[in-house]
Order: sequence, then structure tokens, then C-alpha cells
Amino acid sequence: MGGEISMGGEISMGGEIRIRWARSPEDLSGALALREEVFCREQGVPRADEIDGLDDAALHLVALEPGDAGRVIGTLRLLLDDELARIGRVAVQRDQRRRGLASRMLEMALDAAREHGCVEARLAAQTVASALYERAGFTVDSDPFEEAGMEHVWMGLVLQERDAADGKGGARP
Repeated sequence: MGGEISMGGEISMGGEIRIRWARSPEDLSGALALREEVFCREQGVPRADEIDGLDDAALHLVALEPGDAGRVIGTLRLLLDDELARIGRVAVQRDQRRRGLASRMLEMALDAAREHGCVEARLAAQTVASALYERAGFTVDSDPFEEAGMEHVWMGLVLQERDAADGKGGARP
């Protein structure tokens, strides 16, 4: 298993939008509510497909609107399995899109995965959103397939060499 993830990290964006790791049940509840709004209501994904039972085992990033209430306006789910990071459930409130929130959350998730010792990140991207992930270095490694009624592709990114991940580094024998 890899290292610990620093959960104290927080970044601020223009207009004082804050992005940080979910810290409370309220953060997670806000993330789930946003995912239901984006995936179920906007995109028509059945709720049974959206709620897959993996949220309790995951780390969640939340983007919070300015102000004391800090309503969740963006979210990303990160699952860490030894050397593999699985990214998913990336959602941004409709009126906040195209402002870099998803890219910043993705950057934070990839940093956390590297910190954990993951050597690869994988995700199933909606084909309409694949350019976001390509800009972060992901490459498509599957034919298109349908999931929840939408076309997706598998994408992957090498995060670090295996020697770097296990701390051995140096020359090979």
C-alpha cells in the first residue's frame, strides 16, 4: 500500500471558490446532491447506476462556492487501490462550467494519487468530456462503449515509474 494522503490541502480559485477534500458528512452530502443533479436530472442517468456503493471507500474533492455556506458546486471521486487510482464522478454545477474547476480538481486528485504511490490513473470518460482528460495527459485506450446511456471511453495515465512509486529508485541490478 502507498503513503498517506494529505487531506489538509486546499486551493482557492478566482472569486474565492475553494477546492478541498471532503471533511464532513455535509461535504459528502453536498457532493452526492450535485452528482444527482448533474448525472440523474441533467443527463438522465438512473439513480441506481449513479449510486454504486463505492462512495464510502472513496476520497471526495469538493469545490465550494464563496461565502460561509460554501455550497458544493463541483466534485470528484478518487478510489485508491495500491498502485491504481480510479477517478470518477466528476461533476460541476451547470453555471460554473468552463471555468477550470474540473481541471483543478483533477490536478489535485492526480497529486494525491502520486503521493499515495499510485503508478497509474484510470477513468471512464464520457466521450464529450474526453478532451478535459487529454489535456491532463490521459490517453484513450479503448473503443467507445455505452454506460448509463452515454458513450464513454477508457482512458489511462502513467503517474510515475514503478521504481519511483515503491521508493527504490536508482539503478536496476
